[in-house]
Amino acid sequence: MLHIISAMETLVGIWVALMEGTIGFYRNNLFDIVGIVALTFGARIIFAALTNRTVRRIIVRGEGMTAKEERQREDTLIRIIATTGDVLIWLVALMFIVHSFGVSIAPIITATGIIGVAFGFGAQYLVRDVISGLFMILENQYRVGDIVCFDDTCGKVTDVSLRKTTLRDLEGAVHHVPHGSITRVANKSQEFSRIMVDVAIAYDTDLDHVERVVNEVGKELAQDPQWSGLFRSDPKYLRIHEFADSAMVIRVLGETEPGDQFVLKGELRKRLKQAFDKEGIKIPFPQRVIHTA
Repeated sequence: MLHIISAMETLVGIWVALMEGTIGFYRNNLFDIVGIVALTFGARIIFAALTNRTVRRIIVRGEGMTAKEERQREDTLIRIIATTGDVLIWLVALMFIVHSFGVSIAPIITATGIIGVAFGFGAQYLVRDVISGLFMILENQYRVGDIVCFDDTCGKVTDVSLRKTTLRDLEGAVHHVPHGSITRVANKSQEFSRIMVDVAIAYDTDLDHVERVVNEVGKELAQDPQWSGLFRSDPKYLRIHEFADSAMVIRVLGETEPGDQFVLKGELRKRLKQAFDKEGIKIPFPQRVIHTA
């Protein structure tokens, strides 16, 4: 029994010693850690403010670029620089926190450099993605909010980092596209957009009549208070685009503000159908003529 009591007293003594050592350690280092964290948050706020102010001043509006497009480009650059700065600031803060625990950071820095060199040999794709991303942003190929197509992947740009671009397509699916895999960019929101509608009409239709009706519909749509601010030029009859098997295909073309072409294209199709029905202009079904002996 005495042995058990003695062992318990020894365990309690060890526990008390550990607690006193821990409390003494944190009493001596707690203020250092709190100070480092506070300085880190302050550095992040200052860096974000300086980044925002510097980018807004340095970036010059390109020829033909609207104020909205300029703002989107600036916001994209600010987001990338701020994210990169956050990572670097927190890494430096972590080093100081480790140092406050009495751990020498020199071996850590050396080991990090060696690991970085070794990692670099296997990080060719990462480097390629980062370099490609830098050129895409500096060349203003697209910005957050633009509607783009990367080869066969299309959608609205929701985020751009140094390594990848995030798109959300019309079905709501999110695509994460590494910059190094992008070989072609089609931006449907830069400077202006176009609505292009092809309509099939019967071969016996009076083309002059069709042209008048199409131009009237386009003018009415462009002057409608609900849609007028979205057009740069009225949709108009352009030409006969194709002689198909059962119909002539005419093309209607107009210019819109960037990104508004999709909703306007649907509204134009609806109004053309209503006008054609009213004017007796037929949109024929596929037909086949069979001659029998």
